[in-house]
Amino acid sequence: MDRRPGLEPADVRRENARSQIRRRRSVRRKSPMKAGAERDGEGTIVIDRERLISRFFELVRVDSETKHEREICDLLKDKFAAFGLEAEEDDAAERTGHGAGNLFVWLPASPGLESAPAVLFTCHMDTVTPGRGIRPRLDDDGYIRGDGTTILGSDDKAGLAALLEALHVILEEKRPHGPVQIVITVGEEAGLIGARAMDPARLKAKYGFALDSNGPVGDIIVAAPTQAKIDIVVRGKTAHAGVNPEDGISAIQVAAKAVSRMPLGRIDAETTANIGRFEGGGPTNIVCDYVKLEAEARSRDQAKLDRQVAAMREAVETAAREAGAEAEFSSEIIYPAFSFTDDDEVVRLAKAAIEAIGLAPRTLPSGGGSDANIFNGKGVPTVNLAIGYEHIHTTREQIHVDNLVKTAELVLALVAEAVKR
Repeated sequence: MDRRPGLEPADVRRENARSQIRRRRSVRRKSPMKAGAERDGEGTIVIDRERLISRFFELVRVDSETKHEREICDLLKDKFAAFGLEAEEDDAAERTGHGAGNLFVWLPASPGLESAPAVLFTCHMDTVTPGRGIRPRLDDDGYIRGDGTTILGSDDKAGLAALLEALHVILEEKRPHGPVQIVITVGEEAGLIGARAMDPARLKAKYGFALDSNGPVGDIIVAAPTQAKIDIVVRGKTAHAGVNPEDGISAIQVAAKAVSRMPLGRIDAETTANIGRFEGGGPTNIVCDYVKLEAEARSRDQAKLDRQVAAMREAVETAAREAGAEAEFSSEIIYPAFSFTDDDEVVRLAKAAIEAIGLAPRTLPSGGGSDANIFNGKGVPTVNLAIGYEHIHTTREQIHVDNLVKTAELVLALVAEAVKR
């Protein structure tokens, strides 16, 4: 492993972590906190920082680029089994072609708390590319980074590590808790594929919390857009480009006119549209007769999305009709929108938990989709919580250890607050 200033050997860390836990067990939890220890929302020393770092390093070292989730899925099953919990894998692998299925874990309530509302936590196990051979390091400034040749994988293994740490604390300390469901999805980075393939009958929670947003811990994503995936095909007519181009119909030219007439980019505060792919063509001496475009439109308002898709369709059909070409336009809703106010119970619960760990909650909308969209669409009111990762999907990705710790504390606080509901 590449060693840099601030990096400690993993085996030393693990032994230090074990020693710290043994020492902590002999101390009353309400005693004054020593420097470097972590508290939950009630001032209790709970989070083992070194164990959490070690857990995160272990997870990111497992290759799990989207569609190749088998190894990380099996590791997570083993982790939950070590807690005495069964992780059930669904049939998403067969239905989507991804390397594994989604995992569903159920933690029954403590005796006497069976009537408390069930809370759901969700993360995804896949990463974007380049995500093979990740070599994490802890630098002197408290940030965990890769070696610069790959992503780090904190999206979303920071959420996974924090969730596992919180679960460890709950079970080790026998903390009172209501029912908890954990869902870990595949294929989130491929368009929420795993969550979309879920059977909603498996979902048992009253409130949901996705641990999968950038921004400082304490931010709550309370609204996100629906997305329409759009495929466009234009068919023209070939001809010799130098001898008789007037006998041809250029599919490229037709598509270009259509795109030029579309409202694209930022349409309004809630709506965007984009052409992401334009392919076709061949030798320069042949008038091109085939072009394919891939596009999207998003909005937090379904009526606005419908109008945007209709405008793009009209631009394509009009350009094709004027040129005597043929056009195909298809659109599909990939995921639904969601929107909450500060008065909604799932938001109130999140804000109370954030305040309990000493942070100031902030609610805001997002322009992107996440598994939270799918869980909302399948009947579980779900917000997406920021966990502090930075520069995701790049080789500059990083996360500060403090954000890992705060995310674990937040999970504990959410479980504690749910019991009060």
